[in-house]
Amino acid sequence: MTLKLHHLRPAPGAKTAKTRVGRGEGSKGKTAGRGTKGTKARYQVPVAFEGGQMPIHMRLPKLKGFKNPFKVEFQVVNLDRISDLFPEGGAIGVDDLVAKGAVRDGHPVKVLGQGDLSVAVQVSANAFSGSAKEKIEAAGGTTTVV
Repeated sequence: MTLKLHHLRPAPGAKTAKTRVGRGEGSKGKTAGRGTKGTKARYQVPVAFEGGQMPIHMRLPKLKGFKNPFKVEFQVVNLDRISDLFPEGGAIGVDDLVAKGAVRDGHPVKVLGQGDLSVAVQVSANAFSGSAKEKIEAAGGTTTVV
């Protein structure tokens, strides 16, 4: 006789019914697999319960660090961007930079010193880096903190 798929059966004793604990003396009764007495033998004790001691998830800090409410985030403009946008030089304010699309309105502007200037510019912004001040003044311009 050839072995067919419908002849296959699990080995005897391999498939056993699930033990339904806590259903009376006839099926794993009395302590229902919980041992004798003690907190874990009682009804519904949370896993994280530590006997009234402050639990570890409440002892540990909730968040790391803090957010400084007074932090000022500048929008930055480099000198090479200024020289591209204003090749003729002249007086440049925050409003002019907003109009040319270099920065967005409503945020403080800081001028940084990357790149070179060939024309004299009178720049007024909220802040300047040291190298930007030097390069603007070396090109014959001035810096004004607004």
